[in-house]
Amino acid sequence: MKKNEAFYILMVLAGSVLWGTTGTAQHFAPVGTSPLSIGAVRLAVGGTALTILALSKGAVKGKEIWLNPNTYISAVSVAAYQLFFFAAVLKTGVAMGTVVAIGSAPVFAGIFSMVMGREKPDSKWIVATIVSIIGCILLITGGQELTANVSGVLLALAAGAAYAGYTAFSKQLLDKYSTLAVTGVVFFIGAILLSPLLFVYDLSWLRSIQGIGVALHLGLLATAMAYVLFTYGLSGIPLHKAVTLSLTEPATASMLGVFLLKEQLSPISWIGIALVFAGLIIVSLKRG
Repeated sequence: MKKNEAFYILMVLAGSVLWGTTGTAQHFAPVGTSPLSIGAVRLAVGGTALTILALSKGAVKGKEIWLNPNTYISAVSVAAYQLFFFAAVLKTGVAMGTVVAIGSAPVFAGIFSMVMGREKPDSKWIVATIVSIIGCILLITGGQELTANVSGVLLALAAGAAYAGYTAFSKQLLDKYSTLAVTGVVFFIGAILLSPLLFVYDLSWLRSIQGIGVALHLGLLATAMAYVLFTYGLSGIPLHKAVTLSLTEPATASMLGVFLLKEQLSPISWIGIALVFAGLIIVSLKRG
């Protein structure tokens, strides 16, 4: 039975919700843990899990996917996102880095969608994306003025482009290969690309039960399961719509912060959450 668009939208949203648990999970990491080491371990665990799953299910057949240029562009994009995003946050702060990276991703996705000859973004998507991006800005900043660091902003833009690049080129791969094949091979290569970081940064945090728990959550749930769900959803909807729907991630992170970490949100941040969900509802509506 052919699944309708709503099912694929739910898959993308489910994956984005899992991504939204990343910040909360990192909060429970041992004190002094390097964000870059967390990123490298996350991709190593997630990439290994996805590769094992793909091989055990017989999803990777033959050498064709290994020889496809889009596979390597997707893998480089996944690895580059980790590096660009964490470097941006170090330079310009969490709020500004997150706003620019997450806010720019749907714009880049729309550009890639048009350049690659995919379905062109319509007026509904443009309105929904603008509303959601404004919501993200209000949510993350809480109405406070941000100080911009030029190099940090450029790195955050590069992170947004890398995330959109993964989405765009994975979408191309999904025309020929299954979700498990794409995620398994792409993340295996991406993990290898980031593996040198495992020998550069201090990994002593993995010696504790707490650290192992964080690594497993980030690798298995917030990476492996999240990307399988997102990529499966991506196979059934336009890439620019999928990236806009993924703006669920910061809203989820904020809600978890409130209910689990007892953080306080300003009234402006709550307005931001409302705008994010308003944009998601708009982009999810069927064409009239």
